[in-house]
Amino acid sequence: MDFEIPGVLWRRDPDGAELPLVFDSPHSGSLYPEDFAFTCPLETLRRAEDAYVDELYAAAPNHGATLIGALFPRSYLDPNRAVDDIDTALIDGEWPSPLRPSHNTRAGLGLVRRVARPSTPIYDRKLTVDEVLGRIERCHTPYHRVLDEACGRLHQKYGAVWHINCHSMPSKRSARDIGRPADFVLGDRDGTTCAKEFTEFVAGVLRRRGYDVRINEIYKGVEIVKRQGRPAAGRHSLQIEVDRALYMDQKTLNRNDNFTRLRDDITHLIAMLGEFVRQHL
Repeated sequence: MDFEIPGVLWRRDPDGAELPLVFDSPHSGSLYPEDFAFTCPLETLRRAEDAYVDELYAAAPNHGATLIGALFPRSYLDPNRAVDDIDTALIDGEWPSPLRPSHNTRAGLGLVRRVARPSTPIYDRKLTVDEVLGRIERCHTPYHRVLDEACGRLHQKYGAVWHINCHSMPSKRSARDIGRPADFVLGDRDGTTCAKEFTEFVAGVLRRRGYDVRINEIYKGVEIVKRQGRPAAGRHSLQIEVDRALYMDQKTLNRNDNFTRLRDDITHLIAMLGEFVRQHL
């Protein structure tokens, strides 16, 4: 039975026989809450979205998998950050518990973003402690609860679960980039969040479709795969980043002519992952 929390998330359950296979898209949300109160241009803010990633993986339920997606934008709150990964430069007041800001957070890209781009602040003020706590309660907590419940139930039923955390990445990641960017980057936090054969299987399927695939290059996986991935216990979690230029115009956010082909190739990957899971049960 499908499930939705309005403005927060949706879950699409398998059509037909289920598999212990879960996909989630935490950054494709584009419903901007009324209390966001951002002051930067919306077109700049929207470039933080993993636009259409949920559509690229939309066939997952047709192949026995569960698919979960956020409705709120990552610039409002990022489900792929820990709840203590908070930028103190954004907070008006004293946070009630210890914080552990990461290097991304110190650059303004934490649980709640401070900047849309390095030179573009999102707000013209600081946020109160209650505002940030409210976002955590409304968005972060239920997102992880629904994902935890889906993966936990399947693991308990089948003794194992395989999870794919779905993202997109800009073609040019930094001024230091040289050469051709990868089409896909797979992240398993240096082999700690899933079995090596799972990572290599995904890489092999995509390479056979003609894509340049790299592993743990820049994007190794963050909070979600860290929370879900415990391979020794049969819980395998892998992050997949796809180059946005493969399927959309990165300035206008419009789908390009290759969108359908990429979606078909990802649907093929989903089908192959279904076979992989059946063989490993």
